[in-house]
Amino acid sequence: IIGLAFHEYAHAKVAYKLGDPTPKMQGRVTINPLSHIDVLGFASLIFVGFGWGVPVQINPANFKKRRRDELLVSLAGVAMNLLIAVIFSFVAKFMVMGLGYEFLSGNLGYILWTMINDIIIINLALMIFNLIPCPPLDGFSVISEIFNIKHTNFYWTLYRYGNWILVGLIVFGVTSRILSPCLYFLYNLLNTWIIY
Repeated sequence: IIGLAFHEYAHAKVAYKLGDPTPKMQGRVTINPLSHIDVLGFASLIFVGFGWGVPVQINPANFKKRRRDELLVSLAGVAMNLLIAVIFSFVAKFMVMGLGYEFLSGNLGYILWTMINDIIIINLALMIFNLIPCPPLDGFSVISEIFNIKHTNFYWTLYRYGNWILVGLIVFGVTSRILSPCLYFLYNLLNTWIIY
């Protein structure tokens, strides 16, 4: 809930700040999860292990610098997931240093530690997953703006079949081969730099 809601909120907030009133008019510039959670996407997250929120709709015509602003909006969600992971890594460090291992070994401490650890892992996973350059993920929007390919047939072909391509990547385990090593690397990096 934290990861999905804040991810979509970041998209909406940045788009609104850059001059597009569309997310504001649709009630998306809020951290209220009810404004962002897709029922099917959330159920998928719980039962299958990956999920999605309701995509934030934007109108790029409202941006002053269209390519730059669309790129910033695309990056906002994954940047928010990384920020949440870093913040909760500091919370984990506080628990270790302030409350001690004796508290963490108890029932309440173990539950809190597990929750915080899961928040870190899930937000890192959401960040990495969304950076995969396949529509409708943010990574595809980032690549499209950097290389300016929106006016090519290649872009529209991928965009048209993006959902099916993504499902295929998930079913055949391609996404997990990308996700697992990246998640392991970033999680250990945060552990090394912050928690311990």
